Amino acid sequence: MFKTKSILTAILLSSFIYFEYFNYSYKIVTTIFALYAVYLLFTLNSKQLFGTGFMIGIFWFWWLSYSFIYYELSYLIPIVLIGIGLLYGILFYFINLLNNIFYKIGYIFLLSFIEPFGFNWFKIELPFINTLIGTSKIEFLIVLIATSILIKYLNLYYKRSIVSYTFIIILLSFYNFYNTNTINEPNLKIYKYQTNISQNEKWKLINKEKIIFDNFKTIQNAIDNKYQLIIFPETAFPLVLNYQNELYSKLLEKSKYISIVVGSLYAKDGLYYNSTYLFQNSGVEVAHKVVLVPFGEAVPLPQKITNWINDTFYNGAKDYETAKEPTTFDIKGTKFRNAICYEATTDEIYKKLDTPYVIATSNNAWFTPSHQPTLQKLLFKYYAKKYNLYILNVSNE
Repeated sequence: MFKTKSILTAILLSSFIYFEYFNYSYKIVTTIFALYAVYLLFTLNSKQLFGTGFMIGIFWFWWLSYSFIYYELSYLIPIVLIGIGLLYGILFYFINLLNNIFYKIGYIFLLSFIEPFGFNWFKIELPFINTLIGTSKIEFLIVLIATSILIKYLNLYYKRSIVSYTFIIILLSFYNFYNTNTINEPNLKIYKYQTNISQNEKWKLINKEKIIFDNFKTIQNAIDNKYQLIIFPETAFPLVLNYQNELYSKLLEKSKYISIVVGSLYAKDGLYYNSTYLFQNSGVEVAHKVVLVPFGEAVPLPQKITNWINDTFYNGAKDYETAKEPTTFDIKGTKFRNAICYEATTDEIYKKLDTPYVIATSNNAWFTPSHQPTLQKLLFKYYAKKYNLYILNVSNE
């Protein structure tokens, strides 16, 4: 199963994450790695493809098991890792189900749309994000077709095949270069308050007062330095904010001098939401999360199974509720689409988009230390290019 070609292909398809993590950015190298990985996908047999998929699942998503530590479910970590590997191993196994080049092109292309249990962070075109080639579906499809033609005619017309393939890649590179539109940053003086509070400390009652104190100190510093907008990470106030009357009043008072975007929980009628609050001009607007994290904020399974999982592993906790549609804030005349962590990497949050500006707040402390924040930022880059956006990301790591 884990033959040399399997390992090599998995490494090549995962290298872009680790290159970014270690600030390695030579586009010619990342382009060669990504193209060679695609080439290998067409040449592996079924067992090798299963091995490649298994290792890609681990290389990309080993950090998913981290969150189980905070639920005191560490014993599930090996099971989760093996489950992730098996899932992607099976997906890759079917690349070679039929020994037909058109089937392989179609199936590999289809992999870019498959989202197991609603989790969409595996995008097989994503290794091209920091290359000379773009990550649009059409560019990826052209790479697949060109690679399949190269493989078919390489032995018959060696030089001609190499020249033709190189020519196609160069054309794609030029298309990617000239198809990139730059969005100017918002015409506001914005303070992004990045924090580093570990997940096991963040929700302890003993730390609540210090977190609140630090948040207000930061707001006052931003006011003193003439900032117009301050953005806090997801759940920067680790409490149900709309139940905290005194805290609410203080934020409303501060909002006379600066617009405040801050993440916290919201509760109503016994239902809980992961939300973003905008305090502005002594008023408040609340945006609830639209897309929940699979198995983190909601279990994407039939209700009876969901109830059993929540009762067995999460002490009877219920899934979060969601808003029906995304929210766009108007902050001092500039519109910003609100996105909370995972949903900022989904297409759903960008429906009916009426602005190129996005505020994406995150709490990545669930998964640090790991490369999860790096992968998330690469996905932000992917969606920024896809929808021609300017994404302001503020996170707790």
